[in-house]
Amino acid sequence: MPTEHDTDDVRDRIATAADTVGTNWPLHSFVTANPLAGYEDRPFHEAAERAERLRGGRTYPDAETFRDAWEHDRIDPEVLRAELAAHGYDTDPEASLGRLAERDDPAPERDDATERVDRALAKWLAAFCDEGEASWPMPNREAGFYDAVRATARHDSQIPNAASLADAPDDPAAAIAAVLADVPRERWTAVFEAHLNALPGWTGLVKYRVERGDEWQDAYPITLVGYLAARLLLAERFDAPLDPLAEREPDRTDDHDVPLAEAWLRAWEASYRDEVVDAVADASAARADADTEGDAERADAQLVFCIDTRSEVFRRHLQAAGDYETHGYAGFFGVPMRHEGYGAEASADACPPIVDAEHHVGERPDDARAHERAAHDRWTGRLHAGEKVLKAVKSNAATAFSFVESAGSAYGVALAARTLLPERVHDLRDALDARIPSAPDFCTPTVERDGTHERGLPVGMTHEERVEYAEAAFETMGWAEFSRLVVFTGHASETSNNPYEASLDCGACAGQPGGPNARVLAAICNDDAVRDALRERGHELPEDTVFLAAEHNTTTDEVTLYDRDVPESHAADVERLRADLDVARSGAAAERAEAMGVDPEDATRETERRAADWAETRPEWGLAGNASFVIGPRDLTADRDLDGRAFLHSYDWERDDGDALDAIFAGPVVVTQWINAQYYFSTVDNAAYGSGSKVTQNPVGNVGVYQGNGGDLMTGLPLQSLMAADDDPYHQPLRLSVVVHAPVERVRDVLADNEHVRTLCENGWLSLTVVDPTRGHDAYEYDAGFARAEETEATPEAERVEAEDGTPTDPLLAADD
Repeated sequence: MPTEHDTDDVRDRIATAADTVGTNWPLHSFVTANPLAGYEDRPFHEAAERAERLRGGRTYPDAETFRDAWEHDRIDPEVLRAELAAHGYDTDPEASLGRLAERDDPAPERDDATERVDRALAKWLAAFCDEGEASWPMPNREAGFYDAVRATARHDSQIPNAASLADAPDDPAAAIAAVLADVPRERWTAVFEAHLNALPGWTGLVKYRVERGDEWQDAYPITLVGYLAARLLLAERFDAPLDPLAEREPDRTDDHDVPLAEAWLRAWEASYRDEVVDAVADASAARADADTEGDAERADAQLVFCIDTRSEVFRRHLQAAGDYETHGYAGFFGVPMRHEGYGAEASADACPPIVDAEHHVGERPDDARAHERAAHDRWTGRLHAGEKVLKAVKSNAATAFSFVESAGSAYGVALAARTLLPERVHDLRDALDARIPSAPDFCTPTVERDGTHERGLPVGMTHEERVEYAEAAFETMGWAEFSRLVVFTGHASETSNNPYEASLDCGACAGQPGGPNARVLAAICNDDAVRDALRERGHELPEDTVFLAAEHNTTTDEVTLYDRDVPESHAADVERLRADLDVARSGAAAERAEAMGVDPEDATRETERRAADWAETRPEWGLAGNASFVIGPRDLTADRDLDGRAFLHSYDWERDDGDALDAIFAGPVVVTQWINAQYYFSTVDNAAYGSGSKVTQNPVGNVGVYQGNGGDLMTGLPLQSLMAADDDPYHQPLRLSVVVHAPVERVRDVLADNEHVRTLCENGWLSLTVVDPTRGHDAYEYDAGFARAEETEATPEAERVEAEDGTPTDPLLAADD
């Protein structure tokens, strides 16, 4: 009988082993995240080797991908040869490509018994984790997964000796210890790692449920201990290996310090990064010269967009359309909240996963707009009632056939229209939306604290909190002057029949639209008491500055202005902005259409078709192509076409004492690295880290998708989000290059206080380059210290020194200190 020491040891080892599996968000709030986040404390190449052994699959681009980049001049020959030589490889590109091509794809060794365990376990996980899709829910779910499986799966005829599941210990940790009684204790962690990685999609979803503690977890709890207990009990009954990794220890004969693929990848990344760094450095020098020309005129409007790469395209076209100033800020606009829309049955977090929601914000109807509210309630009530009736008659065995008989022809016409004339369907939706008032037409977000709580969070915010959120936005972006109109612009996507639609919404809002956050910050900044407090703190807000919110539809590039409360004095400003937003839409849509192989002349109409077409597998490219993150003033990149590949965060080092940059490193840098890593791994091996083709996907339980009719949940992005064609990748799998415009000492100090980002840099999960405006606009690369970019390879490791605080630096900076 297992002792208390045994069960405690089981739990501790499972917690350690769980780091090898990334968190998997459910489809309705899909968040792109690094699938190997638990390995970030290791150098990238070591993490890659470990992941390949545990999960199989490729962790580096294959030889053909590198060859394509080489032949299209994306890799600088000199950079490549220097990188190959630095790690002891043959510097002839063709020879090294040939060696790469000889490398076999790593494949997990799985026996038939393990496959049967996977199928049985996945079936019961799907039944247990269902979030409202199943007509017949699994019995006993309220008791938790382990107890529910013991009570229900013992009736499963496909499980050998299933009835004996009821005899397993009540404590799942004790059940695990009993199953592993004959396995050496020092192997237990390896056993847990192997079994957690056998179905990483389901394991990742369990981690999500445990970490987030949402209403589904509260009602139907599942834990990693209970999950592993059920799996090991099934493995015992199917006579599957309990310690699958025992015979799969690594057999490395390569004596190079990094794999050959790592050398190629570094050269490709450096070639791309040099272009971005050179552009920022040149603009920095030009900016210094221009500063002597005097103060610039006040822009017609300032618009704050999410740092999302899609915003870069639209911002460029908007600034070409008129005298506008654009800024980049994390798309939740610094407000860590949970949002509940008007009439919604549930709330959803609208902030990054690394941030805890601190406020519950709902939509409060405005009594002065009761007419719009009544119209909204009337129309939506009819639509919802119709949907419920339709769902009931379709799923009821007694009415399904008669429904088809009576409504078949009408259904056929509707299906034909959605298939053959999707753009007309989009027009119909627009007409309906124009007729039905939306929540922003008659609601105001509850930003004032009312003393109540919803789902554990205080409703609204105190006055001091509102002032802090507004000031944080101004200071982080380095604002000193304000236009008559300031527009906070969130973003969302528009697609039909797309399980992964949340992946196209705002990642900074946990896969939700960013419009509600924009409305909250606009409401805060328009509050007279908040504005007075900001002026007392030194922020010179003009009396004629009006804040409003908007939402950018990234599929169609249409921007909706929430201008309900804009005073008449600013009506002409708003109309001019609205017209220029339409001009920018046409230009941005044409650029994106060309990237999708569509005639730019029909771009706007084509984007509407893609949004409404239920058969469209690629409504938009999303963040495909992302490769860099530029932190600095917009004018450093305003005249550069960054091809929708750069995250852009506004920052002015001259108006910061270090706190703003620290916040950017702690939040946006981490989140963008997650996004970049998800795109990287989904591209290099879509079967292992992506989700395959949308054509063969099947959604399950509103939590994920299968490929086919069962098995593991797919964890990453679909092929259509990454590939232009079967053999033509659109996304270039590069790790994130962060470029910061600031004194290098400032960045060094921030890194000293941010161990996580420093670890990401030193372990090769991202690169960091600083363009220093105080040192002749030179670029400095971080590699356990800073050195001028052109001297990085030549700087001997022995010459690097450390600052007094222990932070690695380089001799150049040490001398200046």
